[in-house]
Amino acid sequence: MEPYRIKAVEPIPTTTREQRARALDRVGYNLFGLRAEEVTIDLLTDSGTGALSAAQWAAAAAGDESYAGSRSFHRFRAAVTELTSYPHVLPVHQGRAAERVLFSALLVPGRITLSNTHFDTTRANVELSGCQARDLPCPRARDLHSPEPFKGDIDLDGLAAELRGPDASRIALVIMTLTNNGEGGQPVSMDNLARAAALCREHGVPLFLDAARFAENAYLVTRGESAYGGHSPTDVAKEAFRLADGCLMSAKKDGIVHIGGFLGLRDEALARRCELTLIATEGFPTYGGLAGRDLEMIVQGLTEALDPRYLRSRAEAAAHLAGLCRTAGVRLVEPPGLHALYLDAGHFLTHIAPHRFPGHALACALYLEGGIRSVELGSLYLGKEDGNGDPVTTAPYELLRLALPRRTYTRSHLDHVGQTLEAVVKDKDSVPGYRIVEDAPLLRHFRARLEPVPAGLGTAVTTGEKALAPPALGAVRRQRPHRPHRPGQEGTP
Repeated sequence: MEPYRIKAVEPIPTTTREQRARALDRVGYNLFGLRAEEVTIDLLTDSGTGALSAAQWAAAAAGDESYAGSRSFHRFRAAVTELTSYPHVLPVHQGRAAERVLFSALLVPGRITLSNTHFDTTRANVELSGCQARDLPCPRARDLHSPEPFKGDIDLDGLAAELRGPDASRIALVIMTLTNNGEGGQPVSMDNLARAAALCREHGVPLFLDAARFAENAYLVTRGESAYGGHSPTDVAKEAFRLADGCLMSAKKDGIVHIGGFLGLRDEALARRCELTLIATEGFPTYGGLAGRDLEMIVQGLTEALDPRYLRSRAEAAAHLAGLCRTAGVRLVEPPGLHALYLDAGHFLTHIAPHRFPGHALACALYLEGGIRSVELGSLYLGKEDGNGDPVTTAPYELLRLALPRRTYTRSHLDHVGQTLEAVVKDKDSVPGYRIVEDAPLLRHFRARLEPVPAGLGTAVTTGEKALAPPALGAVRRQRPHRPHRPGQEGTP
């Protein structure tokens, strides 16, 4: 059972199928555009969507809102330093701010960053700096359905080749994402992290952790890496931080708060450079864009996120939903992690070609059927088309992510998700693909508008299409006029 009881409740919105169809048309079939009151179960993200504990609310009441040198900051810095060992801690309003502050100090145009897989905003911030983000996922990650653990590892041979190769002088830093969100929420082993750290030290390249889900990664290490079977998640997390030169942290994940994050650094000179950008863009270094109450809630949340009982309940919830997906006949990235499940939409919706976005098609179908909001991680996110809408590149996999907010939904809510998926499965051949009618040059999945392509029309895979590496950001496609698709017309899902 969950290791907590509920003290406050919020009504869940309910809508009719007709209302949801109108909502989809209004937002151009982009679920990011939906209003919260139009969503019944919101699995769009686990970022900032968790429930605060009584202890966190109590900590908020003690927040010191002094502009400079607040008591809350000193408690925050002491707690983060004790966990991470980093002497320099800069608070920020969320993880992407930490990325921007760090990259402003480390990156100049033409440099390269390496990662097991860059998160989407990390990649965007790298490329906005005029640099190139290269992903080096381990070979095991290519087998989506293998139960083998630690498919979030970095490719050590590939890392060594990059660090010794012709572009070695251009490599600015290596970022290890824990857990590896872009590869299905898979964890990184401590052995892999230690070997990557040794390679970085050998070549004088700084290693940073994208530590948004550090606690969940640590828990999965204790469950799957034999050398750490008797360790606590806290012990594992502390060792992981010690292996790196610093970290980027979105506390909206494993800080279990609604806003906040930090940048942790060992190097004093680098910290001073980052501090200049922080003051100019986020706030004074003792608040960094956060209220004192936010700092206090993060301190408490970091402790709660490492509670083995809480982490076990996260794993059990994910396992329960994974079982419902398998029962419905939908394959997913195995083994399931903690923060999300990744459904293999490409395997499930075989009649929809990659450039018609099967992951997004499944997301729209789940919303239309049961009011469930989720997000595609496939060719809408990573692909590229020409001005006529024909594919230039497609993603390696067509996935749909069901993110699990922390301490927010009960098992009966997850049962509703499973029942909705079963209903979609029964009529899966009628699920249409989609085409983009309005695009954006950066992070297009947030703002693009789409329209359905009726099942059987324009959904076949074009001859010669193949999976390629993610395209560089920044190329603006030609926009075609938006043609609203009204409910009831041919092709409405």
